[in-house]
Amino acid sequence: MGQPLGRRALLAGTGGLLLGAAGCSAPPPAPVSAPVSPSVSPSVSGSGAGSASPSSPLPATTPWRPDRDDVDPAVKLRAVQVVEAIGAWPPGRGGAAAAKKRVAALGAAPSLVDQAGALLPAAPEAALQVIDAQYGGILADSASVLVVCRQWTPGHAGGTTVDVRLSRARPRWDVTALHPARPGAAAASLPDAARRVLAESRIRLPPAAEADIRSGKVRPSVLRALSRLAGTYRMYISVVRSGHPLDVFGTSRPSDHPRGRAFDVWQIDGHKVVDPATSRRLVESFMRDAAAAGSYNVGGPVRLSGGEPGQFFTDNTHHDHVHVGFTA
Repeated sequence: MGQPLGRRALLAGTGGLLLGAAGCSAPPPAPVSAPVSPSVSPSVSGSGAGSASPSSPLPATTPWRPDRDDVDPAVKLRAVQVVEAIGAWPPGRGGAAAAKKRVAALGAAPSLVDQAGALLPAAPEAALQVIDAQYGGILADSASVLVVCRQWTPGHAGGTTVDVRLSRARPRWDVTALHPARPGAAAASLPDAARRVLAESRIRLPPAAEADIRSGKVRPSVLRALSRLAGTYRMYISVVRSGHPLDVFGTSRPSDHPRGRAFDVWQIDGHKVVDPATSRRLVESFMRDAAAAGSYNVGGPVRLSGGEPGQFFTDNTHHDHVHVGFTA
């Protein structure tokens, strides 16, 4: 994501919790298991959008829950609840008016539905499964949570990533804005490096990230690094270009993500980065190999020594993923 912004961390609340002020910056083999209900149909749980039979029932899904060892599980849960309320509905409950009632029942502002974009397609019913929720940034009194999800409607399988903005309030965080991903149209042709990433079973791409690569707007350095790392690791990507703050959260510095110069990984070899049971040696090895693949800016939950000045960093924003950034 960014330079080591944990240096600008703020003390939050009377408990003195140190919250990193960072966002991501101008920072077949067996597939990785996806965090979805075992009852979700495997035929529609792969990467990207596709078609499904209009007569087939939508897949069963499960509410997403944060890891109890996260920096602030409550902020993620609040963000996800609003996305789930807008993006899933039973037959006959589609449309903005019904979505506003669901959001109001959570105690959130119904006007958020007006910002839902692709999260609220015109369909008689919808199912939504949150894949992951990671920080786009977290400060003492505000946060960005990137909610990565798949969505099914009759005849269609797709999904998006939503940058959910929140402010601290009591008894819970308030959702203040939604910024759904806008990957852009697919390119007429793609370079070999992009096609290799899309075909690599060891790289799991959620819908918005896959659409980013199909748009042709991801830098070759990113694509080459993904393929190189896939030679050693199975990776589940959370964010590439779209669905991420334009600036490093809490700053005016442009993020590398919207410029197609970064990617984030939330799961390595089937192990969640945020899970304290995940081997720190695995995460450290991945971070060092990302640097060896050409990244100038590798952030994660592990503090590493060595490398070029500022090449490795850690802060609370990167407690739940590894950020891999590249220069122009």
